[in-house]
Amino acid sequence: MSSYILEMNGISKEFTGVKALTDVSFKVGRGEIHCLVGENGAGKSTLMKVLSGVHPHGTYKGEIVFDGKPQAFETISDSVKAGIVIIYQELALFPDLSVYENIFAGNEVKRGALMDWNQTIVKAKQMLRKVKLDVGPETPVKDLGVGKQQLVEIAKALSKDVKLLILDEPTAALNENDSENLLQLLRELKKQGITCIMISHKLKEVISIADKATVLRDGRTICTLDAAKGEISENVIIRNMVGREIEDIYPKRANKRFGDKVLEIRNWTAYDPQAGRNVVTDANLHVRRGEIVGIAGLMGSGRTELALSIFGNPKSYKLQGELLVNGAPRTFRLPGDAIREGIAYVTEDRKGNGLFLIQDIKSNLSAANLGKLASGGWINENEEIKAAFRYKESLNVKAPSIEQIVGKLSGGNQQKVSLGKWLFAGPQLLILDEPTRGIDVGAKFEIYSIMNELIAQGMSIIMISSELGEVLGMSDRIYIMAEGRIKGELPAEEADQEKIMHFATQ
Repeated sequence: MSSYILEMNGISKEFTGVKALTDVSFKVGRGEIHCLVGENGAGKSTLMKVLSGVHPHGTYKGEIVFDGKPQAFETISDSVKAGIVIIYQELALFPDLSVYENIFAGNEVKRGALMDWNQTIVKAKQMLRKVKLDVGPETPVKDLGVGKQQLVEIAKALSKDVKLLILDEPTAALNENDSENLLQLLRELKKQGITCIMISHKLKEVISIADKATVLRDGRTICTLDAAKGEISENVIIRNMVGREIEDIYPKRANKRFGDKVLEIRNWTAYDPQAGRNVVTDANLHVRRGEIVGIAGLMGSGRTELALSIFGNPKSYKLQGELLVNGAPRTFRLPGDAIREGIAYVTEDRKGNGLFLIQDIKSNLSAANLGKLASGGWINENEEIKAAFRYKESLNVKAPSIEQIVGKLSGGNQQKVSLGKWLFAGPQLLILDEPTRGIDVGAKFEIYSIMNELIAQGMSIIMISSELGEVLGMSDRIYIMAEGRIKGELPAEEADQEKIMHFATQ
């Protein structure tokens, strides 16, 4: 029996003339944790979709050998029957159904032609023990946090006698504790003989868990690194991912000059009627022209709620306090009011709230400022096309044309389109909520460089981020939130991770 559970040889895949994969070779040993890394658009997800049958046999060139046998998967069901299960970043659970119903959805436990619900619950409990998830099987999935939902997905995979478990950015939406719990579970599954492929942009996690790591770049295999040989390090991975050294992931700004206050809030409180509590309490904050202000804090600290309360209050919080724009008091009843005052908000959830995934780049880039393109009640399509080309080029959006459907872009390029949409609105203040979540190190560098260019042009930025390195590397001043309150304020030159965590855990 081969030492490899999976061999993908000479895999090539095209989409309407665009080569997504070119002669990719990828081998995974039995019982190992193998990480697949590369920039957004490098071909990682496409390769896994070829493996799992999303892209059926005949739509690609090359050979797949799994568990010693050549495979020609026509559907996802075919790969699942062979023992391959993939868990995507966007979890495929039914929120209103119970945990046990989700675990066995599509893999029902039956007695004859009827569902055996008692046995389903018994087996669900067994799966939950395997993933160390202490919840009742009758619990609705919507009542679980993201970390626990991820474990339900893994329990669902284990119920299908999985041999090869593929996880696409499994920790992207998890906090540090949930991320570490998940990684520990993967280590335990490895001891049970289950092979894992993990796609991740978090290089520290790759270094901590990978037995081997394969790097893709521009749809080609660059190298496979072996932890046992000491080959897996952050510098080596980055160099192979981007084809160059990135000496400093946070580009420096020269000649920092700050102007007057663009935005200020005083004694700002936001009460959420649905939650029945304050999500922001007595906050005081200001941003000067040409300044990047970072907002740090743990998950649930109120950072996003603060941003939404400023940006026209789309969640209908009950607000108290003062909001000033360029020194003048303002009241925003809708996001449109904030936009007209030159405030833009790039959401952390680009797929859910930031973009129209079924529309093209052109339509998305113009969406926040259609009035600029309108004449006599009609959109000037020529001007829309010109604007779309301009932002596609200036933001280096990698796509064959402005007619490309946004849902088919990589995460980093989607983020650039989301950013371009708001830049077209001509803001003086840009609120960036988790601007680099789920994108690779090369795309992060591009986003940071764009931020610096905008600041040099006189814009101001509020940046909310869960990555402390990002907050420290890009901010001029940092506010730290906990339990809906601003617990501390630090100039960048005095800040470090220890000080931030001190305030964040008060």
